[in-house]
Amino acid sequence: MADDPSPTLDTLLQEGRSFPPPPDFAARANCRDPEVYARAEADPEAWWASWAEKLQWDRPWDTICKWTPPRARWFLGGRLNASVQCLDRHVEAGHGTRTAFLWEGEPGDTRRLSYEEMLRETCRIANALKELGIGRGDRVTLYMPMVPELAMTVLACARIGAIFSVVFAGFSAASLRDRIQDQEARLLVTADGCWRRGRVLDLKAVADEAVAECPSVEKVLVLRRGQGVETASAGSARDVAWEEIVPRQAPECPPESMEAEDPLFILYTSGTTGKPKGIWHCTGGYMTGVYATSQLVFDLKPEEDVFWCTADIGWITGHSYIVFGPMANGVTQVMYEGAPNHPGPDRFWEIVEKYGVTVFYTAPTAIRAFMKWGDEHPAGHDLSSLRLLGTVGEPINPEAWIWYHQHIGGGRCPIVDTWWQTETGGIMITPLPGLTETVPGSATLPFPGVGAAVVDEAGKEVETGGGYLVLTRPWPHMLRGIWGDPERYEATYWKRFPGRYFPGDGARRDERGRFWILGRVDDVMNVSGHRLSTMEIESALVDHPAVAEAAVIGVHHELKGQAPVGFVILRQGFEPGEELAQELIQHVGRLIGGLARPERILFTPELPKTRSGKIMRRLLRDIAEGRVLGDVTTLADPGVLDQLARMARERESEEA
Repeated sequence: MADDPSPTLDTLLQEGRSFPPPPDFAARANCRDPEVYARAEADPEAWWASWAEKLQWDRPWDTICKWTPPRARWFLGGRLNASVQCLDRHVEAGHGTRTAFLWEGEPGDTRRLSYEEMLRETCRIANALKELGIGRGDRVTLYMPMVPELAMTVLACARIGAIFSVVFAGFSAASLRDRIQDQEARLLVTADGCWRRGRVLDLKAVADEAVAECPSVEKVLVLRRGQGVETASAGSARDVAWEEIVPRQAPECPPESMEAEDPLFILYTSGTTGKPKGIWHCTGGYMTGVYATSQLVFDLKPEEDVFWCTADIGWITGHSYIVFGPMANGVTQVMYEGAPNHPGPDRFWEIVEKYGVTVFYTAPTAIRAFMKWGDEHPAGHDLSSLRLLGTVGEPINPEAWIWYHQHIGGGRCPIVDTWWQTETGGIMITPLPGLTETVPGSATLPFPGVGAAVVDEAGKEVETGGGYLVLTRPWPHMLRGIWGDPERYEATYWKRFPGRYFPGDGARRDERGRFWILGRVDDVMNVSGHRLSTMEIESALVDHPAVAEAAVIGVHHELKGQAPVGFVILRQGFEPGEELAQELIQHVGRLIGGLARPERILFTPELPKTRSGKIMRRLLRDIAEGRVLGDVTTLADPGVLDQLARMARERESEEA
């Protein structure tokens, strides 16, 4: 990739728009010392230890890091409890009355919970888990809606040393079953149902179907969501009603003192075929990483901020930047159960205005949807409380970045474009909002203490240009393995470039050392001997005023090897047609070069996405090439595939 002579990404790397931190923001930023990078680079272990020291340890560590590639162990000898970092220490410091969560249910029901209340309820749940026979090292699966009890149950498991695994409340019974079986969970915690776009999802019926094939599960603890939610489940002998066991428990529960390297949770990656990968994270290193990144990347000020990460706790973003990172910092948060466009496309902006959200963290997929729905929706609400914006989940197109900056941030809010993944545990490449000059489309620089590089096929570092993204040294919040499969861990992440972690993403570095994440390397095409990233062509398409969102894939081509095909969602006011398709094809050619011009454009109202919002380009390739579709269990709306397949067949008939 490094020797690629094609002009790919030239337009983006020469992006002329740059945004220094606003002076008033920089003057009050948590991190405003430019020497922070040099200090962290000079002694990364000491840097991370300085953050670990801010947590509350039962016993200090003896060794900061022991690195035997590919296995790292951090803060050896140290003991602590993750729930204490999020609850007890704030209450003990006199901040117990501070609001922890402003919760909004989809039907409009609301709750306000303080850190004291969160601690009491977490302890009651912890005691209920112990009554059900759950203890240190036992696995507990959570299949719950986005309600405060989900965060409480996560913290309750951490409090008693049980290893929790959250499964997004939208996965199928088969997906839930596979995850329960892989971890051999003794307990499933679920709910009767939840709201999604005005209708009730029957979680308990799905749970019943899954547990029928899970002999390890001894009990199923069932929360009543209420507010009109009902289930068709007839129940079973192993069901335990939440209201019959939790409220009668004592509101105090002594926390288990855990070794720093003790497992905290297992989280399964999605979007691939075959056996799910159970990524597991430990206690001390994970808490250190998410505490530090939350404070510096989001510039959190507990006395002032209202933070809203729009992810679900069922994903790593929700683990790290709803539960553990922000709560360890003692900040007030918004938690929302529903969708961004129900009951209307201004739902998010209504919530931002209602609660005075100051820091907002969402996905590029959502931003492009907001663009498609129209500028009038954010314009209809007072968003002046916002002071910082963030993006997560996939590379953001420059034009979407600019729209976000102008229409949501009012041109005054820094944007932190963050790169990381389930396996890294927390943010790895990101601007620091008080220091970094941002450029639309670039994640900029590694977080202090993180080692990152771009390498070519042979593993040689590329100073300027494209290649494979690698992480060059251990970090505290890194995954400790794949649950029950250490060989797969080594083969998946460490075999390609020995001694360096390979996340599977491509990247480029510009002349100032900034990183531009190109997405998965399997989303890179080889067109007539030139490597083209889907992300750069997607960015060129979204640059056109008619396009709200685009997904590009490479299909087999007899002469070129591969050729780009674009799937395009139009903004309101534009109609699909051959004339517009040709205009888009030529637009890409003008921005990137003739090689990048899509072979064809398919207009679509939706794209196949996982429930976390990532576009499943693998399925688009299958559709475009007429193959049998692979695993679709992680799709938010499987019906999108039928529509796209029909459109592809109709297009082929027209061309024939």
